[in-house]
Parts: sequence; structure tokens; C-alpha cells
Amino acid sequence: KQSDVPKNKETHTGSLIEQLTTEKYECMVCCEVVRIVAPVWSCQNCYHVFHLNCIKKWARSPASQAEDGNSGWRCPACQNASTQVPKTYTCFCGKVHNPEWNRNEIPHSCGELCGKKRQCVDCPHLCNILCHPGPCPSCPAFVTKTCECRQTSHSVRCGQSTKIRCSNVCGNTLNCGKHSCTQVCHAGKCSPCQLTVQQVCYCGSNFKEVFCGTKEEFSDGFGNFSCQNICGKKLNCGRHNCTQVCHPQPCQLCPRLPQVVYRCPCGQTPLSKLLELGCVERKICTDPIPSCGKTCGKPLSCGSYEFVHTCESLCHEGDCRPCSHTSNIYCRCGFKKKVSLYNTYDLVFLVGVFFVLFLIAAITFMCDKRCNKKRSCGRHKCNEVCCVDTEHKCSLVCGRKLNCGLHRCEEPCHRGSCQTCWQTSFDELTCYCGESVIYPPVPCGTQPPECKKTCTRPHDCDHPVYHSCHSEEKCPPCTYLTQKWCMGKHELRSNIPCHLTDISCGLRCNQMLKCGMHKCKRICHKGECLIDEECKQPCVIPRLYCNHPCMAPCHPSSPCPTTSCCAKVRYPKKIHCELIAAISIATKLTDLQLGDSVEISRLITKKEMKQARLQCDEECLALQRNRRLAEALEIDDNSDPFNIRSSGPKYSDLLKEDARKDLKFVSDIEKEMRMLVEAVNKGKHTKKSHCYPPMNRDHRRIIHELAQVYGIESVSYDNEPKRNVVITAVKGKSICPSNTLTSVLDKEMQSRPPPPIPHYKQTDKSSGNSGLSKPLKEEPVIDYFDVQD
Repeated sequence: KQSDVPKNKETHTGSLIEQLTTEKYECMVCCEVVRIVAPVWSCQNCYHVFHLNCIKKWARSPASQAEDGNSGWRCPACQNASTQVPKTYTCFCGKVHNPEWNRNEIPHSCGELCGKKRQCVDCPHLCNILCHPGPCPSCPAFVTKTCECRQTSHSVRCGQSTKIRCSNVCGNTLNCGKHSCTQVCHAGKCSPCQLTVQQVCYCGSNFKEVFCGTKEEFSDGFGNFSCQNICGKKLNCGRHNCTQVCHPQPCQLCPRLPQVVYRCPCGQTPLSKLLELGCVERKICTDPIPSCGKTCGKPLSCGSYEFVHTCESLCHEGDCRPCSHTSNIYCRCGFKKKVSLYNTYDLVFLVGVFFVLFLIAAITFMCDKRCNKKRSCGRHKCNEVCCVDTEHKCSLVCGRKLNCGLHRCEEPCHRGSCQTCWQTSFDELTCYCGESVIYPPVPCGTQPPECKKTCTRPHDCDHPVYHSCHSEEKCPPCTYLTQKWCMGKHELRSNIPCHLTDISCGLRCNQMLKCGMHKCKRICHKGECLIDEECKQPCVIPRLYCNHPCMAPCHPSSPCPTTSCCAKVRYPKKIHCELIAAISIATKLTDLQLGDSVEISRLITKKEMKQARLQCDEECLALQRNRRLAEALEIDDNSDPFNIRSSGPKYSDLLKEDARKDLKFVSDIEKEMRMLVEAVNKGKHTKKSHCYPPMNRDHRRIIHELAQVYGIESVSYDNEPKRNVVITAVKGKSICPSNTLTSVLDKEMQSRPPPPIPHYKQTDKSSGNSGLSKPLKEEPVIDYFDVQD
């Protein structure tokens, strides 16, 4: 059985069988591989295979619904609408539910004959190969078909859509029924007969030449037609002519014959009754018809639905006289009305027939209302005065650009898309290199043919060309990989496409600026370093008295401004570096404000120098004692022979104060740092890192200060509010202090003396004064470092 199944990978069916068997076919919904044992569903329009559960979810999702909302759900591949949602797993031919997988059969098939109807319209045979995915192959059977003229027959493959034509003359009878077709065997109906014949109208007054077999609107099928003129033939009476329009039937009897007329002209009285009253009997058609003498009373054409005007003349022969009444008449569109006051009966005798015709035309007046309806094109308004048109055809020219982009539509303005450009060129259309050619006639707007040859246009670079010949004026950019310097000439970058010119290496520019003091801090860039054409970096020239940098905006051509130094120094507390001379200058000097130079050392007294010095605390005394001891023992300051630094870590007062406020946070941080240092010292790795969660600025500062004590590197990353700290312990550099910050705080709490009991001074009872003793007046201390600029 397996030998009957097509295995050619180039066909649609063969490709599906190969991919499903090797489990390389992916479901378009979930993008997962379709397994051999997985339930699937196959679209009968595009033959794509999907997981059954995936197609169920897709069919119920809002994205799969058709645009009109009533056509069901759309296939993810071909967008073909289906009404029913698949519920069961069937084989490809639909015969077996839940087919079992057999190693010798196609996956998801039943192993029986397909039996589905082929796509060919004329093929009656069913598919005779095993159950398979994809479209059924073409029918291999041969059948006998006749040619278009049905004179010869040939053996062709079943379902072949090609029409068979022989070289014989058709010979079929044409539409006229008299002549036969002279064309060679052709498809479709034969063309109408092109021979011309002469036809005469029914009344015999007019002739015309038409194609043989042509049936006009008033044709009777035998070649005669109606000329739409008055017949004019003599009636059977021999005295009157026929007043009907040219007609095929015989003319009617004379309407004035005695045997035809039975009543008076108004039709109210029979002629038999008038004969009894003494009227003369009519013998021939020219005899006058007796009048009854009553009012005519026939309805006139000027009446309306509300009131019918009748003829007020006495019974008479011929047409009634015009109406003498007045009536309301409407404009032709029915928007306005007016009263007609014309007495046409009197005017006939006064001014003649031409004036009456003028008045009749004046009666049908036109209002001044303009029509606001859209014309048939849907773009323009009708804008006609007193419009009575129902179709509102647009008479303007379309004028839109056609698909060729060169010409405009010259047809009347219309709805929808314009037709394709009818202009053609009889010159050969070639590609740029001339290898590919489209021979004439070439429709207007046709693009040059695609050419597979390599592009022969001149290029800016000497690299090999990989793109094909094209019709665009500009070639694609060259993608050949080269080596190029970055914009700042820092490094030579490799694997850079040829068309890229501005390349940044990502390093800092570091080019010397025009000021001659600073370097550019921008990332490798193009063009000038200074955007504002003026350096705004802080000045690095040391100050005269404290050697701290000036920090004012760059001023290469002017001296540094005389401002107070705001740099923070560590001595043993963080203070602002204020020159002692500034105290005296701010209080005593006035010449300095005028720009004069003053010697500072002469203006400061010894008392002021003594008051300006910081008081030495316990930590300062310990440092001085250690320094004297190191000098006596000739110990280098950088060495640590007694393991003083590792045994007794130094925690700043600010860090201790923060730890007292949030002791739990500090203890957790120290525990994590100790674990990290122990892990890196005992492990194989030289470095280990730990990332803390995002936290505020105060907590990050605590981590950085503790990291200095433990010898751990700490870096902050990201921006607020997600800024966090990452610490890195290095083997041999990071240490675990013997005394943690929490233990130091506990010792200080234990060694701190109890708070003093407040002492109240007892006064003499006889004096009658009882109360607290006044505190001693202390001398105020002046802080010279709190002077404002």
C-alpha cells in the first residue's frame, strides 16, 4: 500500500508527509512541533495541519472571527471562513475517528483509500491513493473529449482543463437561422451574423439596413419594424386616414362610421333617442354626429387630485376648449406651488396659437431650490435648480491617476477603482544591463523585468558586488565587512559593514578641549567636542591657602574667583574647609571688598587662632599617643605589627548613630557580609558578589561604609527608585572584623554611666523662697567655622 503514496518532497502532499513523519512540521498557532501521536485538524482549503486543541482555542477567540461577524471563524493560514468548530480527531479523508498510529502508515491517516472527490470539475473519478494530507493528485485516467465544434474527438487526461480545438470550419447555424459560422473551431458561442439586410417599416414609408438576425425593439421577427410615425394609410371608408402609430396589424375601422357611433359626441345620450326627437339619421362617416345640447362635462387635463375640471361647452365634436378656471400648479420638483390665472380660451382668439404655446410653457415653472443629492459618482453634488432627475448622473471627468502613475482617467466620474491604463508601448522594455527583455506590446506602467545577473552599475567602493541587477537608481548599501576607525580615533573596529561611516567605540572621548585644562567627557562622538562652544567643567587649579581645587566653572583667561572653599575634609570630623583668615576678613576688612590685596597673617591674633582650633577629643588623643609610640619604636605608619586595624575596626560616629536608629537592618547587613567573606576565603573562587534589593539613599550609604570596614567593594547600579547596591568580596583582601558594629554598640551601652539624678538646691525656709537654683551662666562659645559667605 505504501508504494502508492507520493513521496516527492517537491509536491505539497509529499512535503507534508515528509515533515509529519520526521516530526518537523510546526503548528501555526502554538509554534510547537506536531507529534505523531498528537490529535490534529487539517484545513480543507489550504491543507495546513494544526493541533486539535490549538484550533479549538483559535476558533473561539475574538481574533479569529470573520469581518462581517456572521461567516464563522477564519483559518489562521488561508483566512478561509468556516461555520463549524472542529470537535473530533479524524483522519485526513474523514472516515476514521481517532486513528491509531501505525509505523508503516502515514501519521494521522487511516491507511485506507482516500476516496475524496478531486478538485477537477470534469473528473468523475475519486482519489485512488491511500489516506494522505494535502491536495489529491491529478486523475491519471484518460477520457475521450470532443473539440469545440464537436466534429472530432481526442483522448486526453481526465480533468484536463485545456479546451480541444480542431482545424475545421465551425459550420454551426448563426443567430439569424439562415447562415452558418465560417470561423475555425473556437470556444464559446458563435459571433452574430455580420451580413446586412434591408428592412422596411410596417407602414412602408421608411427603410433601414441592419445585421442579419438583428431584432430591434419593435421588430415582429420577420424583418419589419415600426418607424414610430403616424401610419397615414386610408381606412376602409376611403375618406379618412389612420391616425395610429406605425403598427404591424391591419388598420382599425373608421371611428366615424354610422355602425360604429352609437352616442352623441359627449356620450351622454344615445343616437336612437335623438332620432326619435327628429334628428337626421347618418348614412356615411362624413355626416355630422347629432348633438344632445347638454354641457359636455368631459374631464380636462388641467385638473388635479383635489378638484377635476370639466368642459363647460355644449356637446360638441373634436377636442374640448382650454379650461378657463384657475388652479394651483407646482414646480416640476414639487417644492413650490403657485396659482395659474391664465384664461387660455380667450387668448386663443386674441393673440394666436404661438402665444398660447408660450403661456403653456410658462405654466410649468421652476423653483430656485438646488438639489443637494450626491451624483452617481458619490463624490460631487447634483446642484441643479429644481431637479427632477432620479439617477443624477455625473457629467464631470474622473481625472484620477491610473495605476501606471503617468496618465489620468478620462472617463466620466464614477464609483470604485479606475480601469487599467489603456495606453501601451511598442518599444522593448529591458533591465539596466539589457539581459532581460519584455517584448512589445508593453502595457503602460509595467515595471522593468527582474534580472538575475550581477549589478553592473558603478559603485563607490571596490568591494565585490553581491546584489542583482535592479531598476532602482540607487544601489543597496554595501555590506562587505571591513575595519574602520571610530569617530574619535580611539580604536580600529573590525567586522564593520562598508556603508557605515559614523562608528562609536563606546569609550570616553578624552580629547583636549580649547581651554587647555579639561578633556572631553562625552562618549566617542562625531564633530566638535563642545556643544555650547564653552567649557563648563569645574576648574582644577589649586587654591592658594588650602590647595583644594577651585571648582568654579572653567575660566582659562581669568583668575580664579575669591570664594570660600566648600570642600569636605576628614579631620577627625567632617567640616567645611574654611580658611582661618576668612573669619577676620569677613568681620574686619573692608579693603578686600574693594579689590585690594591684604596680608592675612598680620590680621589674625593669637587669641583668634586659639579659638578657631578644634578641641581634641578622645579619638584624637589616642591617635597622637599611637603616633608617638610608633616614632619611639621606629614603626612604619603603613605597617600593622600588632594587628590593631583588623582587631579593632573603626566605625564612624555617623554610622553608629544610624545603627542605633535601625539596629535590625545593620545586623542583617553585617551578617550577609560576614557570610560572603567567609565563603570567598574558604572557596575556590577569588571573587563573590551579592546584590541587595532596591533601597533608599540612607540604607545604601550604610552598606557602603560597612563595606569599607570589611574590605569589600561596593557599587550602586540603576536609577531611582530601583537603585540598588552590589557588593563583591575579594579573596585575601576582604576580612571579617572581630568586633561587629552591633557588639560595639552593646559594649558602649554597658559601659555608659547611669544618668545623673537631678539635684535641687535647698534654700533657707526662713527666707520664704523655695524653688530651683538658677544655673550658672556659662560663657558662650563662638564657632568660627559656621561663618556664611
